Amino acid sequence: MTAPEHPSPSQAMAQLLRQLAPTAVARDAAGGTALAERQLLRDSGLLTLAIPREWGGQQRGWPEILRLVRQLAQVDSSLAHLFGFQHLQVATLLLFGARAQQEKYLRAAVAGKWFWGNAVNARDTRLSVQPTDGGYLLDGLKGFCSGAQDSDVLNVSFSLGPLPTDGRFAVIPTDRAGITLHDDWDNMGQRQTDSGTVEFKQVLIRHDDILGPPGVASRPRATLRNLIGQLVLTEIYLGNALGALQSAVDHAREQVQPWPMAGVQHAVDDPLLQLQAGEQWIALQAATALADRALDHFQQAWDAGEALTEAQRGDLAITVAAARVQAGRTALQVTSQIFELIGARATARKHGFDRYWRNVRVHTLHDPLEYRKKAVGQWVLTGQLPNPYGYG
Repeated sequence: MTAPEHPSPSQAMAQLLRQLAPTAVARDAAGGTALAERQLLRDSGLLTLAIPREWGGQQRGWPEILRLVRQLAQVDSSLAHLFGFQHLQVATLLLFGARAQQEKYLRAAVAGKWFWGNAVNARDTRLSVQPTDGGYLLDGLKGFCSGAQDSDVLNVSFSLGPLPTDGRFAVIPTDRAGITLHDDWDNMGQRQTDSGTVEFKQVLIRHDDILGPPGVASRPRATLRNLIGQLVLTEIYLGNALGALQSAVDHAREQVQPWPMAGVQHAVDDPLLQLQAGEQWIALQAATALADRALDHFQQAWDAGEALTEAQRGDLAITVAAARVQAGRTALQVTSQIFELIGARATARKHGFDRYWRNVRVHTLHDPLEYRKKAVGQWVLTGQLPNPYGYG
């Protein structure tokens, strides 16, 4: 099967951004499921970027895919989250699934323009698992299930014991009997990520739904999944910060009146605003450079295939952690300080400038940056690399 013809990813993304931008502020305020906008993503062809060409996908490199997450987050952070997590679910199949499973699901994903949802949150232990004929029955809840609404299939994680090797991932249809998607995501940021709760009532997981072999925690390459998730978050931070600064600059040029004490005719000539803009821009250059380095390092590890060692994976984890900390810290700074450029009138809700900070704040709390800094510091002082089979 050859891949269908698509516009280049950059062209498709540019078209998508033109469609999303006019409604981004209003949709952020409304929350809920962005059904129409998710359909635009389905139709764009961009959901197949990580799928191998032999199964109809476009097989683009991870730096290209993740920079598109960054670009999308500048306009619509929620859709960028869903877009990034889509490719994370595809990567899950590529890293954990048997070849026959990869072909089955990824061919179907291309043909059906599938959106992948997830019920993977490893820290949520509210699922009970009971063996049954032909598989397992799941009962309970999973929270933070981004993209579950309006998805075609779910990646579901569960555990058969306390060890990393006891973890299991399964791919099941979202409409399988016993699954209820709760529309209970009402947080202050990432308002249209559908990151609510999925309820399972006697949901059958057949043995052939479970990914593998090789499965999870099987070798260093399999643990790259966690690092893709870290990179998606890094790019969402950066995208929000870049979008916030550009939006503030445009607003300052077009609508901000100069402060009387500045003694200038145009706000952009105010020396204090210039200092603020310069500081924010410089901080973003450093964060972006570190993120780009992490993307290139990740692609090298991905290309190493089964030859990837634990030491190489550990070195990559340090690079990714450093990039994520710098991007998160910079994004929190920039998204809060843009108001120094645009003034009190820009705090009107109609402008939605606060959404950038709210989006970043939600994500940086979801996976605290302090633990990333601690992991890097531990390596600096002791040489100990993050545990590849844990969360690092």
